[in-house]
Parts: sequence; structure tokens; C-alpha cells
Amino acid sequence: MNPILSLENLGYAYPTLKTDQPPEWVLRGVNLAVQEGEFLSIMGPTGVGKTTLCLALNGIVPQLTGGTIRGRVLVDGLDTCSTPVAELSRRVGVVFQDPETQIFNPSVEAEVAFGLENLGISRTEMCQRIDWALDRVSMRAFASSSPAHLSGGQKQRVAIASILVMRPRVLVLDEPTANLDPAGKAEVLDAVAELRRSGGTTVVFVSHESDFIAELSDRVVVLNEGVVALQGSPAEVFARTGELQTIGLQLPQVCEVANQLNRLEGTHFSFHRMDQARTALHSALQVEQ
Repeated sequence: MNPILSLENLGYAYPTLKTDQPPEWVLRGVNLAVQEGEFLSIMGPTGVGKTTLCLALNGIVPQLTGGTIRGRVLVDGLDTCSTPVAELSRRVGVVFQDPETQIFNPSVEAEVAFGLENLGISRTEMCQRIDWALDRVSMRAFASSSPAHLSGGQKQRVAIASILVMRPRVLVLDEPTANLDPAGKAEVLDAVAELRRSGGTTVVFVSHESDFIAELSDRVVVLNEGVVALQGSPAEVFARTGELQTIGLQLPQVCEVANQLNRLEGTHFSFHRMDQARTALHSALQVEQ
């Protein structure tokens, strides 16, 4: 089965200030394939090129940014360098860190309807799709509210709904909780978890939320110095404790607990999710008794 997203030796450098200045490569040769329906999480230290990679998935890089690109990105078989961004946006929807940059309509309903209006969708179908999208992020009760009166977490959920309503094949979430307080972060992560449970959408989730990533991801990719440094299932990636710490990434809290117990008690625990920790510790206590 062909992947929905395919990155083949992707390298990219933003435009330089001087024409004779050599390019500074942000991405240096990323190879990655994402299958339809997969929940893929991407981690990496700040400045490693995660947002650049997200923008390359819908053609904004390089079509709107310029710069130098090598390799290629295919979305459902379409080359992102030659396919118009407007066409790619129907297949790949991107939600950015700051919802303020995406929301500009007077009401939540109008914000979610905006993309559909530009496509000429009928009023009946539009209403159905708006209700569906707002339900997916638990914001239907706020349909008539002004976005200006919403919390940060609520605004981000509206931004997600405004992309979901377009029914893209791939939803890209670029650090959607980065600028939120704990309450807002919890709201957004709950919405993303509901998307994961309902299935049907390919999700590329860029975040430092290692506990959340461990719980929900099918696969985890770690970017470092412009390339894929690690990839695999959450169990495989979070078992690479030393490499993750060297890169500067935080482990899930239950992994830290397992490592501490292994150091202090000489045990051999290996878990990355809360349910695994509960089962392993319960079994250990039963044996001791």
C-alpha cells in the first residue's frame, strides 16, 4: 500500500540575505513515509526543523517561502513543489502553534464555515459539516460565540475544527499546546485524543508532550540536526533513554519512574504508558507477597 505522505531525502534551506551566501540547511535529508490512518508523532529540540517539515507537507515550503529544496515530498502521490498550495490544502490541513494567526471571523460558526464557503458547498451540507467538526472538538455549544471571548484552549479547538471541516486526508498539528496554560493544554489534548479514538484521519502531531505521545501514537519520529535520528513505536523510541536525553528530550514520567526503580532497586521494569506501569507494578507486588 502506498503511503499517504512520502518524504524522500528532503532537504531545505530558507532564502539567504545575500546572493553569494551559501544555504544553511534546516532539513538535511529527511526520509519518512506515513500510512493512511496512522497517528505519527514528531519530537525534537527547538529549532531542529519541525515546523519547516510541517510546512513542506502542504507546499508552503518552498512555494511561498522560496529558498532551496532538494529531494521531494509526495502527498497522495502529488509532488508538493509542482502542485498548487490550494490543491494540497484540500488534502493536508495544518494547525499552527498560535490560534490567533488562524482565527479572524466574528463567530465560531463563521470561522469554521469560512473554508467551505470558498468551496461553494451547499448550505445544507455546510451546516452538517460545521456541526460535525465542532462536535469532534466539543465546541458546538460555542457556535455563536465570538472567538475573542474564548480561552486559548478553546480558540485552538476552533482552529482544529476549521481544518477538520474541510475533511483533509491528513491533519498536521504543529505544537498545538505550546502557548497554552495547563487548562488550555488539557482541553486541546483531550480533543486530539478524541480524534485518535474516532479514527479515520491521518494525524501528524508535533509536540514535546512525551506522556501524551506515549499513550496515543502509532509511531514516534525524533528529528535532530535536520535528519530523522530515531523512529519506531513508542516502546522502541522511549527505551532509547540515553539518546533521547543527549538530544535534550523529556521522557514520559512513567519511563522516569521505571528508570529510577531500576537504578535503586535493581529491577528491570520497562514501560512507557500508565496502564503498563500499573500492571507491571501490581504483578511485582503480588510476587513479593
